[in-house]
Amino acid sequence: MTDWRRDRVGAALRGANPTVIARVPAGFAVMGDVQWLPGYCVLLTDDPDAQRLSDLPRSARAEYLHSMALLGEAVELACQEADDRFRRVNLEILGNTDSFLHAHVWPRYDWEPAELISRPVWLYPPSRWRDTETALGPQHDTLRASIRQHFRDLQA
Repeated sequence: MTDWRRDRVGAALRGANPTVIARVPAGFAVMGDVQWLPGYCVLLTDDPDAQRLSDLPRSARAEYLHSMALLGEAVELACQEADDRFRRVNLEILGNTDSFLHAHVWPRYDWEPAELISRPVWLYPPSRWRDTETALGPQHDTLRASIRQHFRDLQA
């Protein structure tokens, strides 16, 4: 792994995380490393010591959750424009694998497999996380730009 993946928050703070879409008051909106559900984003904290939402002061918690809601709405708007089979957005704060505070923003689509469409994305096969065909790359630049623009519009 490259250095920025070992310290995603620190890399974002240094301007070295290439997945960053936008700086937000409570952190960084980033594109997910995998895009098998196109538009997958993550909201990173900007506090490298925060492992849980409860590690933030109350005002920062509210700001983080507000940023998460705005990112979710921006993903929703961009994905609706890009794919007429877009269904909804799922928002999750888990932290079971990565110990830093982050929130997942998962777009969901009608074209997903029937056995998974109403289930959590974590039930998809582990191979999805390593699939080079759907890894974040230049082919996602248009969707990334749309999410960024919607996010900016929502913040205005």
